[in-house]
Amino acid sequence: MTDAKSYVTDNAAEFKWQADDIFGRIATRYDRLCDVFSFGIHRLWKRKVAQQIASESWNILLDGATGTGDIILRVVSQPGVEGRTILASDLSPKMLSIAEKRLSKYSATVTLKLLDAESMPSVATHSVDAYSISLGLKICNRRLALQEALRVLKPGGRLIILEASNIPWSALQRMYLLYMSICMPVLGWLATGGDASAYKYLLKGIREFPSAEDLADEMAGIGFEDVAFERLSFGIVAIHTARSPGLQSKPPHAINGMPADGL
Repeated sequence: MTDAKSYVTDNAAEFKWQADDIFGRIATRYDRLCDVFSFGIHRLWKRKVAQQIASESWNILLDGATGTGDIILRVVSQPGVEGRTILASDLSPKMLSIAEKRLSKYSATVTLKLLDAESMPSVATHSVDAYSISLGLKICNRRLALQEALRVLKPGGRLIILEASNIPWSALQRMYLLYMSICMPVLGWLATGGDASAYKYLLKGIREFPSAEDLADEMAGIGFEDVAFERLSFGIVAIHTARSPGLQSKPPHAINGMPADGL
């Protein structure tokens, strides 16, 4: 059992979905919020990670924190994905309901399931070839989520993460956090009709989430191999990749510590 102090440390946003059904309340506005908070740049990040996911070698993919299905919709649009199996999961029934409608034409490829990324007992150990989670680690206990990802992955299976990161230039990082601290509450209040939870958790998660280097170290400490990351948009987010142990390691797709690629 995880003690409260450890949970807060590993949960950057200090978010407990059992106490606040924020994603249920904002499900129909979630994609609009992403546009508002990122000024649309999240679309470029999601396209990039969808390309990364699709380029990996897998027959069965488990996607955690699927939300409204925005990224999986991009994955199934990539060449070579047809004929593979995707299990898209989330802990919010309302978010999954939206994802189900958006992905209905891909029902032969995508199955949706209600799952908590921190604990997935219904998913067998060593049962999936790849696991992906995008913009979800900051609002959950990332240690538990990463341990579950390692458990369900087959030996040599691939992990792909899109998550908040750090701009390596400290002055620019401080300016970014100051901008987010001032603008996000205003934009969030307007976009949610005054529901403070939507931006409170996101802002805290961004502030408290570890740097790309530190997250890579955490992943390696949990047991992942070939850990690598690529910063996007100067480091506002990063794509992390890794491999579960058990098979001969292969070169990672991204170079650890690479600077932003301009997205």
